[in-house]
Amino acid sequence: MEYATLNNGLKMPMEGIGTFLLQPAEAEESVYQALKAGYRLVDTANAYMNEKGVGRGMKKSGVKREDIFLVTKLWPTEYEDEAKAIEDTLKRLDTDYVDLLILHQPVGNYLAGYKAMEEAYKAGKVKALGLSNFPQERIQDVIDHCEIKPQMVQVEAHPYYPQTELKAYLAKYEMVLMAWYPLGHGDKSLVGEEVFTKLAEKYGKTNAQIVLRWHVQAGNVIIPGSKNADHIKDNFNIFDFALTEEEMAEIGKLDKNTRYYNMSLEDAAKNYLSLQIDFNAQE
Repeated sequence: MEYATLNNGLKMPMEGIGTFLLQPAEAEESVYQALKAGYRLVDTANAYMNEKGVGRGMKKSGVKREDIFLVTKLWPTEYEDEAKAIEDTLKRLDTDYVDLLILHQPVGNYLAGYKAMEEAYKAGKVKALGLSNFPQERIQDVIDHCEIKPQMVQVEAHPYYPQTELKAYLAKYEMVLMAWYPLGHGDKSLVGEEVFTKLAEKYGKTNAQIVLRWHVQAGNVIIPGSKNADHIKDNFNIFDFALTEEEMAEIGKLDKNTRYYNMSLEDAAKNYLSLQIDFNAQE
């Protein structure tokens, strides 16, 4: 395993298991299989409605809690009463603390939400703070108005959309990028690019493993999701080889500045803030 060092000194595994779109029982089994395979980073969210399943999977694995880097995200409707939301999240995950707590979307009263996360950070209930899907100007808004600068920003990133400009901005604050859709939302045209096929043959890996290795060497923390035990193992089998500088540069030429998720902030605000979800109703 390789690690990223956050701007507060905390070390974070470069690869973890994602649980987006997994039902609670599926998340439980995926987390269990991932931890058994050597993963030590687990990513979930209030809105995934599977935090309880994630907590069960962690307990089932037998891996010590202090050896797992646990990430979850708070939904915008919770920002106004975030102290309670954090306590509820800890209860659902059956843990005393979260390693990284993230504001899920840049809508609603996110400054109030972030300040509540700062209090949880000071109380030891949260080890690091992050933002998800925040554009650069709203990241700066948080930095300008809050006491503790974020350690992590989670956004869409992959070879077609490597977030070069954002990463240069984050580097000024020693903030790490965490990539969702690391394989391009399953886009076969991306994973099937000739450069990945060529490198897969050279290194005895799959195209997907080459893409994931590119992320790690580019400094991106990745959270590929799967409920297939074999795929989970394969996705983690990327730490026994390294791409050359020339190969990294060749992959860099794939940048199309093209993302798969294109909802505007205005539409996001309407959608996210209209959803009143009973997160504690999950199984």
